[in-house]
Amino acid sequence: MNKPFQGKSKEDIQILISRLEADLNPVNARRILGLLDYTSLNVTDNNSTIERICEKVNNYTYIFPDLPVFAAICVYPRFVPVLKKNLEVPSVKIASVAGGFPSSQTTRDIKLAEVRQALEEGAEEIDIVMSIGEFLAGNSNYIKDEIASIKELMGDKYLKVIIESGILSDPELIYDASIIAMESGADFIKTSSGKEKVSASLEAVYVICNAIKNFYHASGRMTGIKPAGGIAEANDAVGYYSLVEMVLGKEWLLPENFRIGASRLANNLLSEVEGRNVDYF
Repeated sequence: MNKPFQGKSKEDIQILISRLEADLNPVNARRILGLLDYTSLNVTDNNSTIERICEKVNNYTYIFPDLPVFAAICVYPRFVPVLKKNLEVPSVKIASVAGGFPSSQTTRDIKLAEVRQALEEGAEEIDIVMSIGEFLAGNSNYIKDEIASIKELMGDKYLKVIIESGILSDPELIYDASIIAMESGADFIKTSSGKEKVSASLEAVYVICNAIKNFYHASGRMTGIKPAGGIAEANDAVGYYSLVEMVLGKEWLLPENFRIGASRLANNLLSEVEGRNVDYF
């Protein structure tokens, strides 16, 4: 597929985004709860902090029995066995970053070994960062081979490819990176690692959604989207939710096709749904 982005400037996209109707209400907040990849990727993480997250999620279904639980919990590879041992909610997937996260600046052999180990220890989904330096250098074959080799290891498990849209910035670069990732086997396009100064934005997600739509029309394959990085407020989350619905349609508003990566967002969504301040997570 070689269909370029249809030439909209950042200014054009900002005007389109400004017209977005995003309705923050308890119903939408409730739906978004079930689309969360609850994320803990801190330098202070240890077995105990991840065990506490598992305990919170395990008890969540008793404390909030009428609310959807998260789609996944995402951690560093070394904590996958902790999730595997302690997480008791079968519907919550075990997700792991891998492949030299967050810089992707290591060898392919090490990336593959890290992904393989995470899978063997129980990871059901993997988030990797595209080799952004190689993309900016125009080495698309390098990137395609690397992503394809990782996806081959994973089989039918979800591979989420982070394109660091905040670094790329330019709509055409964001679009091209998304297409390359999808052509290589990505199951989700993810905006950001959350480790750079600029992370998710509505403008970037608009471009990624258009890439996904064009790829779907050309291939018949639905690819998911995952805004991540700096998303903490319920208003921001419902903006992404509404934008995905506007560009891709309601059929994308399922955990199979749409996630939001966040941690602080969970309490804010719970507060919106419950109509009171909730500080559970």
